[in-house]
Amino acid sequence: MTTTHATRTAHGTATRTAPMTSPLAIYLNDHLMGATSGSELARRIAKQHAMSAAGQTLVRIADEVAQDRASLLRIMGELGVPARRYKVAAGWMAEKAGRAKTNGFLVRRSPLSSVIELETLRLGIEGKRLMWQGLLSLSTIAPQDGLDAELLTKLLQRAEDQAEVIEELRLRAASDVLKPA
Repeated sequence: MTTTHATRTAHGTATRTAPMTSPLAIYLNDHLMGATSGSELARRIAKQHAMSAAGQTLVRIADEVAQDRASLLRIMGELGVPARRYKVAAGWMAEKAGRAKTNGFLVRRSPLSSVIELETLRLGIEGKRLMWQGLLSLSTIAPQDGLDAELLTKLLQRAEDQAEVIEELRLRAASDVLKPA
């Protein structure tokens, strides 16, 4: 395991810094890339469906996904893991590139787009859930690392709740769109 180093700020406060090549730093930055993409996707889905019956639910989920990304950044800061800007940019670009997929329609949105987007968001939430679960496990194994088990438990529960809601919406959208002809 890579050792973290304590340094002093100008105010004399001790901060921890983890080497950027540590497995934890790489892991958290990879999840930050996914969180950036997921946050962008959740916002787009919420905007696209703002006037639908699920509109308010999707706006709430998008807000929570953005809050979860902010929580990840705070945790990284507390652990002394700097965010890698190129990974944040890659996450942002990946979501934008995902819009370019063929969907059977040239000039308008395909009904299939909602199914694919909800599936993608569901996969992202599952990845986030696994990260919170892993960090929670680490907080019990190495409590001195400063991971807040109570916060991680709340984030894990929220991810599970988000996954359940998105799964319900995904199944509903799939049943509407994927009916045999």
